[in-house]
Amino acid sequence: MRYSSTDQLEEAVAAFHAALEEQSREQFPRDWARTKVGLGDVLFQLGKRQPGTDQLEEAVAAFRAALQVHTRESLPLSWASTQVSLGNALFDLGSRQSGTGRIEQAILAYHAALEVLLREHLPLDWAMAQGNLGQALLELEKRKPSVDLLKAAVSAFRDALEERTRELVPLHWARTQTGLGMALFELGKRLSSTDLIEEAVTRFRAAIKESTRDRVPLDWAITQFNLGLAVHELGIQKS
Repeated sequence: MRYSSTDQLEEAVAAFHAALEEQSREQFPRDWARTKVGLGDVLFQLGKRQPGTDQLEEAVAAFRAALQVHTRESLPLSWASTQVSLGNALFDLGSRQSGTGRIEQAILAYHAALEVLLREHLPLDWAMAQGNLGQALLELEKRKPSVDLLKAAVSAFRDALEERTRELVPLHWARTQTGLGMALFELGKRLSSTDLIEEAVTRFRAAIKESTRDRVPLDWAITQFNLGLAVHELGIQKS
């Protein structure tokens, strides 16, 4: 779903709440769960645009409620999709909070989804979950420094790129290249490995080919910043 304004998002929230007044879980469990997922999606989008965490907390609650009906046994694909949405909301929420609890819960949600979103059946959904997992592992590592977490993030991003190709999804490919570059850069610093940092530089340079200043200026700036850090670190390690 795409919304052009906060007003539209708030109107959508009101509409979903109105629907839930008649769609009781007892009488219409699947309709109720679908509406909860729709409500969670809109609250997530609204929460991303606003300060504070109230909407993101409500999104998490809505997704968790839906999962009580969209179970893995009865509706495996809906369950997996909702797990990814839950992971996204938890990740954004955790990024605004101290501690690691929400980020760790997001990682668990992505891992759960990947048990159902198999590469051979749903390659792009699988790759999306892998990319989101990589971002969450990278964020967790900032708070709990760990070479193992960095290696896991590198692996998740590499997996994602096997299906997130430049030809199919150029901007997702570029963002995944940037995520992989960041994980390689941090791992290279930790292990004093020029090979890893050189690969990070290569990944950042690749990303900029699609994340151009004209198309996505913020992505371009973030990637340029990380490229600068990586080139500088490479110079230090080689001096």
